[in-house]
Amino acid sequence: MAERVIPLVDQRIAALRPAVPQGLAGIPSGWLTDTLGRPLRDLRISVTDRCNFRCAYCMPKEVFDKDYPYLPHSALLSFEEITRLARSFVDHGVRKIRLTGGEPLLRKHLENLVGMLAQLRMPDGTAPDLTLTTNGSLLARKAQALKDAGLNRLTVSLDSLQDAVFRHMNDVDFPVAEVLAGIDAAQAAGFARIKVNMVVKRGTNDHEIVPMARHFRGTGVTLRFIEYMDVGATNGWRMDEVLPSADVIARLQAHLPLVPLPEQAPGETARRWGYADATGRHDPALGEVGVIGSVTQAFCGDCNRARLSMEGSLYLCLFATQGWDLRSLLRGGATDADIAAAIAGIWNGRGDRYSELRSSLPADTGQGARRVEMSYIGG
Repeated sequence: MAERVIPLVDQRIAALRPAVPQGLAGIPSGWLTDTLGRPLRDLRISVTDRCNFRCAYCMPKEVFDKDYPYLPHSALLSFEEITRLARSFVDHGVRKIRLTGGEPLLRKHLENLVGMLAQLRMPDGTAPDLTLTTNGSLLARKAQALKDAGLNRLTVSLDSLQDAVFRHMNDVDFPVAEVLAGIDAAQAAGFARIKVNMVVKRGTNDHEIVPMARHFRGTGVTLRFIEYMDVGATNGWRMDEVLPSADVIARLQAHLPLVPLPEQAPGETARRWGYADATGRHDPALGEVGVIGSVTQAFCGDCNRARLSMEGSLYLCLFATQGWDLRSLLRGGATDADIAAAIAGIWNGRGDRYSELRSSLPADTGQGARRVEMSYIGG
């Protein structure tokens, strides 16, 4: 077994430490704010801790090896439990639900969960935006079923178009052609607002920025460049491997003129840029790109996202070190009112803003509480 294994059991124990708030919170009003006035609007649900890729920035092979202690199926929330929790979050004001992993398409019959979540309604009677993030490896065979079940949107992780680079980054020798085939299948199934996320790591794939943009320009697919982040405790993150989002835009501007676009919704993580036509105006037919600069351009100020792990721990930040155990409420006889009150109490006490404070925090020596791994709660 690799020496740097960080057992998930440690994270599960840590997740039980904070006391889940008790008591009555009244009927959810659809508006819930934290200590900084940020509303709860986005819920990201991890459905599995497993992935068939071993990307170094997320699940490095030397840690997540064949002996890694993944959660048993009995520990995972059932689709019914996920839906029950999601219903409470929607009652509190969540407008978007994103299914993540690990690789979510590894969860058997995921389209059944999609169908259950698609039946949820917000206080105004409309359905929340239901999305999914995938590495695309199984998308070609799953796209139509997901669309038919009610999934609204897809995001596909893709870090390079060069097959050798892509195989190196996923570290399981998976060909890029199959991911591209998955994107094509998703478009054929009727997904119209597909996003592709590229994690940019200086010295590894930053030479692919312009080729990626050229490939997806005018296809209806929005490409987003994500700064390599210090998530978890196992990816060996170094600041000198981060290419700032401003540099990404500068590289693109040298080849493909761009104009800034306004944000589409409060709490949006990506800064949007549209491809310009000959007059210097955005041409919607050419599409847009986005940059997510959580390292150099922190967006904690309007972060409205909560994260639910596959076994029911609620995390309030991607860089969190602990979560709140909601599974015990589900399996311990709690009423819907009890669960709603717990969620309200947790969010009301939230003050997380790690990215804003990163530069002022002491250096991570590995001796303190470990940040939860991204594969455990999704991106």
